[in-house]
Amino acid sequence: MTALRDGRAWLLAPLVVGTVLLVVVPAALTLLLAFLHYDALTAPRWAGGANLAQLWRDPIFSQALFNSVWVALIALPLRVGLALVLALMLHPPRPEAPALRAAVFLPTAVPDLAWALLWLWILNPVYGPAAWILSALGLTPDIWMTDAVWARGMIVLILLFSVGEMVVVLIAARREVPGELYELCAVEGASRFTMFRRLTLPLLWPAILFLACRDAALTLQTTFVPGMVVTGGGPNYATTFLPLTIFQNGFEYMRFGYAAAQTVVMFGLTALMMAVQIGVLRKWARLGT
Repeated sequence: MTALRDGRAWLLAPLVVGTVLLVVVPAALTLLLAFLHYDALTAPRWAGGANLAQLWRDPIFSQALFNSVWVALIALPLRVGLALVLALMLHPPRPEAPALRAAVFLPTAVPDLAWALLWLWILNPVYGPAAWILSALGLTPDIWMTDAVWARGMIVLILLFSVGEMVVVLIAARREVPGELYELCAVEGASRFTMFRRLTLPLLWPAILFLACRDAALTLQTTFVPGMVVTGGGPNYATTFLPLTIFQNGFEYMRFGYAAAQTVVMFGLTALMMAVQIGVLRKWARLGT
């Protein structure tokens, strides 16, 4: 608002132009494409609601929707909770803290494809480390290749390692909390758990809310590479997620209108997940204060 009053609104021009060109226009074109039959070879034809209606008759899309929701419901709270625990452990200035923070952040800096290939080796049923662990537990070494729940669980495990960005944000947010507040609580005789519940969590709530909403969109997208490279969408479509089926319909089967309709559903699911998380976290914040 200050920039607008001072006549410096032009400074916002790059952000506005970039948002319009990279977000608004693609989103509008995707929405339009969802109502067309288009294969990039012939002229687009109006389809009305045929693409959206076909989604609910497509068993593969239904399975992909179920898989995405299943993984998101489990991975989202685990990722945010793990990031919070690591941030609280690593924020104190200790000699070993920089090395530990770098180790936590490293998986986030590794390209998705390289990270997926590493996990493809880890989960190899013949010589991968996971095969030895599963065998020691009396389980089949390739259980994640034959059991749907185990396969989706492995995808959740892969996602849990890439929480470095959230940890960095939460460490920064934790360091903004004045130390005098903790000293006052200690003088009043508050326990560590009470300080965590009454002081740390409420003050970190804005950062947690932001990260939870961001992660709702990120989790749905980041299932694409591990679902395609590590599990190949199997077994029996158990790890075929929405981004993977959108890619297959758009760039393998040339059904761009149908893929756009699936994208619209994924956007709607992301918005719904964000709304639910905002409601839950706000209720939690009221109960914790």
